[in-house]
Formats: sequence, structure tokens, C-alpha cells
Amino acid sequence: MPEITESRLSTKEQIESIWKLGGLTPQQLGKRVWSEIGQDDLISRASDLAYNFLLAGFPMLLFLISLFGVFASQSQHLQDSLFFYLSHVLPPAAFTLIEHTLREIIRNSGSGKLAFGLAFAIWAGSGGMSSLMSGLNIAYGVRDSRSWIKARLRAIALTMAISVLVMMALLIVLYGGNIAEWVGGKLGLADVSVLAWKIAQWAVALAFVTLSFALIYYYGPDLREQHWYWITPGSFVGVVLWLAVSFAFRVYLHFFNNYSRSYGSLGAVIILLFWFYVTGFAFLIGGEINSEIEHAAAERGHPEAKPEGRKAA
Repeated sequence: MPEITESRLSTKEQIESIWKLGGLTPQQLGKRVWSEIGQDDLISRASDLAYNFLLAGFPMLLFLISLFGVFASQSQHLQDSLFFYLSHVLPPAAFTLIEHTLREIIRNSGSGKLAFGLAFAIWAGSGGMSSLMSGLNIAYGVRDSRSWIKARLRAIALTMAISVLVMMALLIVLYGGNIAEWVGGKLGLADVSVLAWKIAQWAVALAFVTLSFALIYYYGPDLREQHWYWITPGSFVGVVLWLAVSFAFRVYLHFFNNYSRSYGSLGAVIILLFWFYVTGFAFLIGGEINSEIEHAAAERGHPEAKPEGRKAA
């Protein structure tokens, strides 16, 4: 976990400050974020993110599947669990495209080829992370002064960290049911414990997604004197917005899927690209929320808040 910068305020005061929205009401914060959507051109930047996600997505997933090889006996179970959760988040056509493509790559590549391509997968996967970092710098109004090598190494480190978090979440889901069944058997509540775990595993998966957002929001922008928060208003809204829009998009496609008629066999690619766009936009909105809270706190004289365009208080 990141090293917490020594602060002149207590941890309780820091948490209260960010959840008091920097002194703004929810309506005021909403207006400021809405204004920043146009000023920072988030619509176009979400399109840039979608393009980079499309380039980085398959190598990133391939790296993750290769990482499953560390747990040789459970590799297939982890892979199946990954596909299971992707099927619940991605639109059906996009998921089918990703699943078929990845299974074809794995089937036609020996272990030697996969190992050789692992470095490229990490490098390509970090390209999407670099775009996220650039988007956060724009949200805070700062210019990235880190060297290209330093910024790229941070993007690679974040990419690998998110991959490990995903793997940990899948391991918890994979073994959680067995543990719940065993505990329930000891207490004579096997059926209840298994049902409870089936519900709780979605909360666990959501917690890991939120933690992933928090890591990127903390390490992504080129800022100093950062404070670590497990959950920020931006990460909470970003995750909820992402889930809500993804679900709404799935419902829309279920009833009004005209992409195949318009684009033919490319329809699945267009759907995937649009979902990447939604994902990037939700992430950028979360970053804007966090930055506007900090800027508002600085305007009200908070001693550790950074004004817009400043990297330190």
C-alpha cells in the first residue's frame, strides 16, 4: 500500500474533508464537473482512451491469462472465472469477440510463444494506463514533468498491480465458495453460507474494482503531497457510473441492436469500442470529481489542498 505523506491534519480530518466535497454542495460540485467536461474536452479524450483501450485490451488480458500459469493446477478455473465476470460486464457481442479471440491465441500459441510475448503484452497493456494518467493530469490542470521513462515505468507498474488485483479477486471468488461451504458445514448452516457467499462475491469483486480506481487516481497524476483514500467520491461515482451505463448499454443492445445491420461482421468491434468509450468516460468523470473537490478545498483555505494547476499545496 502506498506510503502516506506526513500530514499536518489528522487522518479523520483528511477523510472528513474529501467527503465534505471541499465545502461544496452536491449540486455545486455537479455544476463544476459539468463545466469541466467541456473545458477539458472529456468527450474527445474518452474517444482517445477507447482507441488506446482497444489496442491495449487484448495484450492486457493475454498477460493476465499468462499470469494464471503461476497457479498451474487452477489456471483453467481462473481463466473460466475471468470470462464469467467479463460476460456479466461486457455487452454479449463484445464478450463473444474477446473470448473467441483470446481462446484462439491461447490454442495456437505454445507456452514458449506466450512467454516470449509476455513482455510485449505488458508494454502494450501499459499504453492504456498511460492514457489514463494523461487524462488525470488534464483534470488537475498540471503538465506531466516526469521523464518519459519514469512515466512509462509507472504505467507498467500500475498495469501489473491491477493485473495482480484481478487475479487475487478471482482467487477469492474461486476458493470463497469452498471456504463458505466448509464453515457452514461446521456451523450446520451450509446452504445459508453458500447463498450468502454467492451474494457477497459480487461485493468483493466491486471492492477490488474500486481499489483499482483508487490506485490509479493516487499514482496516475503527477502530483505531490498526495493522501491515500481507500474510497473517494470520484472512485465511487466512477465505478457506479461505469456499472450503470454498462448495464443500460446491455439492455439497449438486447432490444435495439442495429450494429450488425449497419456494420456487418464489424458490429461486435464497434460495440466493444463503444463500451471502452463508456469505461474511459466514467473514469475521467471520477477524476474530475476528485480534482474539483481538491480545488474547491484549496479555494477555501485548506492547508493541504492543491489549487488548479499546482502540483503541491
